[in-house]
Amino acid sequence: MYRQAVDLLGPTSERCHPHRPTVAPQGAGQEGPLCALVVESDARAADALLKSLVRQGYTTRSAATGAQALRAHHDADLVLLDLDLPDLDGLEVCRGIRAVSDIPIIAVTARDSELDRVLGLQAGSDDYLVKPYGFRELLARMEAVMRRARSQPTATRIISHGPLRIDAAARVATLDGKPVDLTRKEFDLLYLLASQPGTVVPRRQIMAQVWDDAWSPHGRTVDTHVSTLRGKLGSSRWITTVRGVGFRLGHP
Repeated sequence: MYRQAVDLLGPTSERCHPHRPTVAPQGAGQEGPLCALVVESDARAADALLKSLVRQGYTTRSAATGAQALRAHHDADLVLLDLDLPDLDGLEVCRGIRAVSDIPIIAVTARDSELDRVLGLQAGSDDYLVKPYGFRELLARMEAVMRRARSQPTATRIISHGPLRIDAAARVATLDGKPVDLTRKEFDLLYLLASQPGTVVPRRQIMAQVWDDAWSPHGRTVDTHVSTLRGKLGSSRWITTVRGVGFRLGHP
């Protein structure tokens, strides 16, 4: 928890805070206050931080698990990500968000070794802040990453992998220029794998990011969809199974 003393909120919020403060955070444009997603499993720490952010003019969302974070980040402008979560390791969550989005991420964690910092930055976080920290420092870092984000051109959401082309905005996948008929989950699974080429995506991350469920037994859900995808892509080599770990996009 950060060092500044704050009052506590009630139950952790699930959506952007409906209150629109009169004071906008520094760097906020004319479109309204920025929305910060606080990913924190400690309800008291999360509620205190949410209240402080609202006082500074931010709207807020919160998530107590990695699976919730992977769903909620789409509606936020910035993510404050604790790395110690009950279902997924925060580094997996960071990689999962970064694979599909350029949203600014600040890792906020008690992990304080040099290796931890390196791993956090390599996983895709834009900044790394160790607990306990000062709230003013957090605000300054948030403003800094938002300035950098605004200076960068919007990234394309089209992925090309050999003859395979995936357009996330249009939700269309083509192979050798011909559309591949995919269900919603099949498309989401293929896009997730293609977003991390050469990387093994763990089963638990797939379940959390595609099926919004990192808790229940994996069963054959992922395997069934991988098998169907291989058939529709015309080769089993498009998706490689790494036994005991997960799957990665391959080359036919």
